[in-house]
Amino acid sequence: MTKNDEKLTVGRLKSRPQFLFVRDGEKRKGPLFLLELRDRQEPETAPRVGFTVTKKHGNAVERNRMRRRLKEAVRLSAGFAMAPGHDYVIVARRDILNASFAELQDRLRERISNRQKQKRPASAGPGKE
Repeated sequence: MTKNDEKLTVGRLKSRPQFLFVRDGEKRKGPLFLLELRDRQEPETAPRVGFTVTKKHGNAVERNRMRRRLKEAVRLSAGFAMAPGHDYVIVARRDILNASFAELQDRLRERISNRQKQKRPASAGPGKE
């Protein structure tokens, strides 16, 4: 493999403080997973990703399958869309077990690349003049 063919390597989040740091950032909800992301203000560093699957989503075998599917989807198709200097945490939902792998990849790419919609100011809401 030549240097031009190499894909961007995504780092891993491993410690609890790293996960808690990302929790305070932006959240992008979806039916298969919740994506949390936060800018580390270090644009020259590689993006990092962490995976969370809670015990309420099944036994150890099912949770490991969810985690493996997410890791592979990030490795194959979503790593290129992650911005340098950002941390990402993907929180799996149980529906991820029944979704096709192609759908999982598409949803992951879509969530990572989409910016959060701008919220209207509180004073501009209906009935507030």
